[in-house]
Amino acid sequence: MRLAVISDSHLSTPDDRFERVYDRHLSGADALLHCGDMVGAALYHSLCRHPKFLAVRGNCDHFILDHDLPNSLSAELVLPSGRKFTIGMAHGWGERATVWQRVAELFPGHDLVCFGHTHRRAWTEHNGSHLLNPGSLVEGSLALLDVADDGEITSCRFIDVDEET
Repeated sequence: MRLAVISDSHLSTPDDRFERVYDRHLSGADALLHCGDMVGAALYHSLCRHPKFLAVRGNCDHFILDHDLPNSLSAELVLPSGRKFTIGMAHGWGERATVWQRVAELFPGHDLVCFGHTHRRAWTEHNGSHLLNPGSLVEGSLALLDVADDGEITSCRFIDVDEET
């Protein structure tokens, strides 16, 4: 299973660059996760075209997003083997150096915990969970993860989208 993870897109509406990123990296993923700070409802509605789109609210999300998106989300994806793969998501808050700790505490025992807010890439393990910050899409970063049928994450790749154009 392929997961595409983005955060901090800071776009009110999709632009040409975003559409290229969506077509090249996001549309083909089995699940698309956004860790907050979409900023505009038009971008949110554009992302909703993905058949398995999961998102949380960020500190810069306003208007309709305030009511449509949760602050945190726990989800289960069923792998082709039937195994459940658990994902926790929250944008993050507070001191940037310790955002990961606060978010990780929300989701003990999850396979994957995703967050944003810092605009800095992070990929680590903590108490048996993989922690991922894909960086900031507005600054050209996203992450692609491959998950095997047994639930093992076989790869996590950070993509520099602006280096491809």
